[in-house]
Amino acid sequence: MTLDVHIKHRFADFALDIAFQAGPGITAIFGRSGAGKTTVINAVAGLLRPDAGHVRLGETVLSDIVQGVFMPPAQRHLGYVFQDARLFPHLSVADNLTFGVRYARAGSKGADFDDVVSLLGLEKLLTRSPNTLSGGEKQRVALGRALLAKPRMLLMDEPLANLDGPRKQEILPYLERLRDGPMQLPILYVSHAVDEVARLADTLVLIQEGRVRAQGPLFDVMADPAAVPLLGVREAGAVIEADVESHAEDGISTLSISAGKLELPGVHAAVGTRVRLRVLAQDVILSLDRPDGLSSVNVLPVLIEGVHPGDGPGAAIALRAGDDRLLARITARAVKDMRLHAGMHCYAILKATTVAPGSIGR
Repeated sequence: MTLDVHIKHRFADFALDIAFQAGPGITAIFGRSGAGKTTVINAVAGLLRPDAGHVRLGETVLSDIVQGVFMPPAQRHLGYVFQDARLFPHLSVADNLTFGVRYARAGSKGADFDDVVSLLGLEKLLTRSPNTLSGGEKQRVALGRALLAKPRMLLMDEPLANLDGPRKQEILPYLERLRDGPMQLPILYVSHAVDEVARLADTLVLIQEGRVRAQGPLFDVMADPAAVPLLGVREAGAVIEADVESHAEDGISTLSISAGKLELPGVHAAVGTRVRLRVLAQDVILSLDRPDGLSSVNVLPVLIEGVHPGDGPGAAIALRAGDDRLLARITARAVKDMRLHAGMHCYAILKATTVAPGSIGR
C-alpha cells in the first residue's frame, strides 16, 4: 500500500510545497525544526486541510482539494502516536490499550491484544497507572493503543523527542521489531534525530524550508554527499548492513559486510543476525595504500565515486565498498595533497570505537 502525498499550504510566514510517496516499511520525514514536518503528518492525518493538493493511501483518496474531497480524521483509520503519550491518567495500562480497540474498523485485520502486549513487552505493566511509568514505557503503551485500533497506516510524530538517551535506546528495539514483524504496517515517521532515522527507516525524505530536497531508499540518501548540509556535517554518514559472525571473550564482535570484515565492540545481537551500522563520515579515514601497524583493523578497499567540495574547508567523498556505499569527510587540502578523484581506488579506515552501540540496530 503506497501513500501518495502532494500538498501545498501557506502560513503567514511559511509556504509548504511537498510531494513524496511512502511505500511499505518505515518512511521517515527528516528536517530541522520549522521545516514543515508536523504540518505534513497532520495533513495526512486530516488534522490540517491544505490549501491545495491531495493525499491518497492505496486506492483511497483521503483528501483532494480539486475534487472537494476531505475525509474526516476518524474515517481515515490511521494510528497517530504523538510526542507525548497522551494516556488517560485514570485508566490502567490495560484499559488504555483496550481503549484503542473500540476504534478498530469492523472486520479489519491486525494484531490482537496479546500479540501487541508481547511485541512491545508490556506484560508487567498492564495493572499499573500511567503516572508510574517511565517516558519510554508510556510511549510503548501509546504505540500499543494505536496498533490495537488496527489502523491502515501508523503515523508517528517525533515519538522519542521527549525521551533522554537511555529511554530512547530502550524503545528503539521495539520499533525495530514492529518494522520487521509480521504486521507489515506502513509507518510514516517524523523526526529531527538522525540516529533514529538511521536505525529505523527504509525510505528517507529530507525536507528543508517546506520543500523536499532529497528522497529515496535510506541507504542511498544517507550516503549521498548532497545530503550532508541537510543532515549536518557532524551527523552525516552512511548506513550499511552487516552479518554477525562471532563474539570474542574480550567483547569484540566480528561482522561481515560485502567489502570484508569489521571488528566492533557493543554488538548485542546473536550470531547470524543481520544488523545496521551507522558510520559517520567524519570517522572515516582515507589512505592511498593499505596501511600497516595501525590499532584499527577495520581497513576496507574502496572506490571513490565522487569528490564534492563543501562551502568551507571540507569535502565529502562518496565511496563504494563492495556492494555498500560509504561517505568520508576530509579537508579540501587533503583532497588536493592526495590527488583524490572519481574512479580512484584507495582504502577506508574505520575506528572500531567510533561506531557506538546506539548506532548498531537490527
